[in-house]
Amino acid sequence: MVSVSEEYAVRRDVAKRAFDVLVCSVALVLVSPLLVALAVAVLLDSGRPVFFRQTRVGLNGRTFRLLKFRTMVVDAERLAPNVSATDDPRVTRSGRFLRRWYLDELPQLVNVLKGDMSLVGPRPETPEFVALFTPEERRVLSVRAGIAGPSTLAFMNEAELLADADDAVRLYEEQILHERVQADLSYLDRRSMAYDVRLLLAQVFAILRRLR
Repeated sequence: MVSVSEEYAVRRDVAKRAFDVLVCSVALVLVSPLLVALAVAVLLDSGRPVFFRQTRVGLNGRTFRLLKFRTMVVDAERLAPNVSATDDPRVTRSGRFLRRWYLDELPQLVNVLKGDMSLVGPRPETPEFVALFTPEERRVLSVRAGIAGPSTLAFMNEAELLADADDAVRLYEEQILHERVQADLSYLDRRSMAYDVRLLLAQVFAILRRLR
């Protein structure tokens, strides 16, 4: 027999998925001219490929290919560790613009439509960082990763923190990574459509405040 709490969780997850699909479908139609313009800008500035695909760990530990506009030079991951500070020399001219306005994240709407991600949820990490999770921290893998979420909001200054560090990789692995996960763990206990909408709006307003 299905308990009331289990029935609520199923309905909540179905509603969340429907919300994701509806919002992303509308958003992709509305921003399609912008996506084309940004793709052309990346192509003219630094050539192909226009998109950057990276393996991330999502729901139940399954990996997927996260999609972004490319903001760094080709093969940037071979030139330096997988963290990026504000002064990262690998970032291209168009990449600096895209990152400032968070426009490099727009292609992840496709990941949401595919079911790899949700609009709101824990930030998806790469496999080498997930390997550093404690058993408790691995609870964040019990829900779909999100474009926006508590840790994304809390660490919008991450690039600046890394730029000020003597050892950016060590700072990320030993401190920032785990603080981000702790922030995202709080999402698991507060999940609801109303909370998702609040987080999405908070993310938009936070971006606008940074651009003043």
